[in-house]
Amino acid sequence: MDWLFEVWLTKPLWMWLVFLGLVLTLLVLDLTVLHRKQHAVSMKESLLTTAGYCSLALLFGGWVWWEMGTTKALEYYTGYVVEFSLAMDNVFVIAMILGFFKIPAQYQHRVLFWGILGVIVLRGIMIGVGAALVAEFHWVLYLFAGFLVISGVKMLLLADHESDLGNNPLLKFLRKHGRVTEKLHGKKFWVRLKDSNTGHYAWYMTPLMVALILVEVADVVFAVDSVPAIFAITTDPYIVYTSNIFAILGLRALYFTLAGLIERFKYLKYALAILLIFIGSKIFVADLLGLEKIPPSIGLSVTFAILASGVIYSLIKTKKA
Repeated sequence: MDWLFEVWLTKPLWMWLVFLGLVLTLLVLDLTVLHRKQHAVSMKESLLTTAGYCSLALLFGGWVWWEMGTTKALEYYTGYVVEFSLAMDNVFVIAMILGFFKIPAQYQHRVLFWGILGVIVLRGIMIGVGAALVAEFHWVLYLFAGFLVISGVKMLLLADHESDLGNNPLLKFLRKHGRVTEKLHGKKFWVRLKDSNTGHYAWYMTPLMVALILVEVADVVFAVDSVPAIFAITTDPYIVYTSNIFAILGLRALYFTLAGLIERFKYLKYALAILLIFIGSKIFVADLLGLEKIPPSIGLSVTFAILASGVIYSLIKTKKA
């Protein structure tokens, strides 16, 4: 059993296997127990599931504290809060995608569940590449930091910009070059139908599959911001990956509550933009002050303050509406 203690991406292999085993267990329970039957997820169920995921994330942070120390635990919690918050913007996009394809409430969880599996793999690849680059070339952190500042400024300028999904290049490509049905076929992602041109049967993507593809692509696009953001907090691949996955699991569960309250958080994008600028600028500020890095406790406090301000301001401004 010595292989379990071999180091992979700075941590013993058993630590990675424990985490992946926990995540896969949660997903199996989700699919076989909580959502064995297709149904519309109620707000109560959404909040209870979210509470469960968040509690596990907090407990896992406690284990990180016990196993790796206070600094790593604070980095984990900061990363979790930041990733959870940045993924909030992803919820708005997912709601737009599912609404565009008129996906019934009872099938929305199916799209989100299979989307999670893609996220686990894709985020792992991106984080692995990012960790290798940072380990080999430390100056890559400054590129990440600069990118975050630019992304934050861009988000501030385009916060009021509304996307038109109908003109999405990927959607146009799929409709032009792929076989896509106009209507849903229950919970199926693929369906075998007779081709009107050849007379032969062929496999067609349903709108459910197209929605899943767009959700996965949206995850990749948002990862371009979120992965550099977490690397600006910590360069430990284990902390980066675990905080990412726990945040996404919790937010997907919370989706069914947030999707109906999107208008109440319309000013949160400004707070997220400021958060990106803050995270990106931390590295440069630390250099100016002659510090190795800004203390994790300060980073976590400022992150909470920025997000709380965005949420409170949004709720006040949209109260009458």
